[in-house]
Amino acid sequence: MNKCVLPDPEKFFEIRFESIGGLGAHAAGQILARAAVLDMDLNGSHFSSYGSEKKGSVVRSYVRLGASDRPIRTSAPIDSPDVIVVFHSALLEQDITIAGLKQSGVLIFNAAADGVPDTLARAPAASRVIRIDATNIAIEELSRPNAVLLGTLTAAAPFLDADIVLRALTEKFKQRNPQAAAANERAFKRGASEFEELHGVGQAEGDLPIIRPSPVLGYETAPIGGVIPYPGNTISNDLSMSRTGWMPLFDEEKCIHCGLCATVCPDFCLVWTHEQSNGDVPKVRLKGVDYQYCKGCMRCIETCPTEALTRVTETPGLADRLRVPLYAGGAPGEN
Repeated sequence: MNKCVLPDPEKFFEIRFESIGGLGAHAAGQILARAAVLDMDLNGSHFSSYGSEKKGSVVRSYVRLGASDRPIRTSAPIDSPDVIVVFHSALLEQDITIAGLKQSGVLIFNAAADGVPDTLARAPAASRVIRIDATNIAIEELSRPNAVLLGTLTAAAPFLDADIVLRALTEKFKQRNPQAAAANERAFKRGASEFEELHGVGQAEGDLPIIRPSPVLGYETAPIGGVIPYPGNTISNDLSMSRTGWMPLFDEEKCIHCGLCATVCPDFCLVWTHEQSNGDVPKVRLKGVDYQYCKGCMRCIETCPTEALTRVTETPGLADRLRVPLYAGGAPGEN
């Protein structure tokens, strides 16, 4: 067993994974905590929080590490982490994603190398901000973003023995899927070397304030049962952050307008029109996808008989350029 020394042995070292269900944050937390406890001579705990339907919804996974002689007697969520790892860049739009980050902390986020989100100005000025294109690396290596981000995490927190974490990652998959184990190893190593540290991004002074998620409604404020207080609210719903790096691409020339995709789309994000020419009977035609309402389940692609709908990597701005609005003028609040 290798003995790893925490940056401050008198304190816990706390990591929070901010993710979307399906990107592997829960598995990453399990792997990291297991490696720390079994092979790094550290005490550790791991747990996650998510709703009844994890895939596509917000997931937070927590890893708390301590010295071997320091018991961990709490299972409370990590409010003031030393490291925050953001698995999906859309989550950076929410204040709670980086809430509580220490001014001496590290923020790792998954995004393509084509700009810095304005929302990162909320980060502490003294914190380290690291960008890694985990999604594209995972696609290229036939792996998942969690393997890439674990590699980046070990590089950002050198006391975490990268060889031990990689071994734990490999052991989880080598028995049931040796090819996946090899792909994860390649992705992990690229994550540890291909990241970029950004400077002058954060503008906040000191530690960020804590934000604890809490129910909007309680027993005294809940609406009367069976009443919809805000009718028509689904028109402004945005499912785009549920996508995990891929999106359906529509090719109108290949489409035969059979409607099979519409029978399986759970979110009604396909846009249809009625076209009529020379007095003919009006025909229903598929015009495209409104990506505001598309969560990337890919059921339309699985059903399409002509490959008019195919899966592509979602790059920044692609969905906005190709979007066909379901509603004239767009959803309320849009310019």
